[in-house]
Amino acid sequence: MSLKKINTVVAAAFILFILWFGTGFILDPETSVQGFGLPHPASGDGGGFLIVKGIRDVVLALVLAVLLLTGHRRALGWALLVESLAAYGDMTTVLAHHGSVATALGVHCLTATLMAANGLLILWETRKAPAAPPALRTA
Repeated sequence: MSLKKINTVVAAAFILFILWFGTGFILDPETSVQGFGLPHPASGDGGGFLIVKGIRDVVLALVLAVLLLTGHRRALGWALLVESLAAYGDMTTVLAHHGSVATALGVHCLTATLMAANGLLILWETRKAPAAPPALRTA
């Protein structure tokens, strides 16, 4: 299997995973928050923030999907790199609020690192070939 096909499959898997995760936060925030890793879910009317998190995830996935479906692979690589920062941010949030270290590292950090690696591989795959040296002229 070529690097391009592997990168495409991995990027598509990220898109589906992020859509699934984000949709869960929109449709059932109370259940989804349990897997996020924070020790105490938002109380009172804090559930609205969980829906905002879900909308963020869905939008991030849709950006990746548009780039993948339109064939803008180089932009897809950059977007994966940038969007991995959201997952690193989630990891940092869980750790800073004394949440589950296992979830912070095993879910958020792993996801972010794999996204960044996929982005770098796509950028490597789409790099421009070096220009050939000019031909020697004979007189």
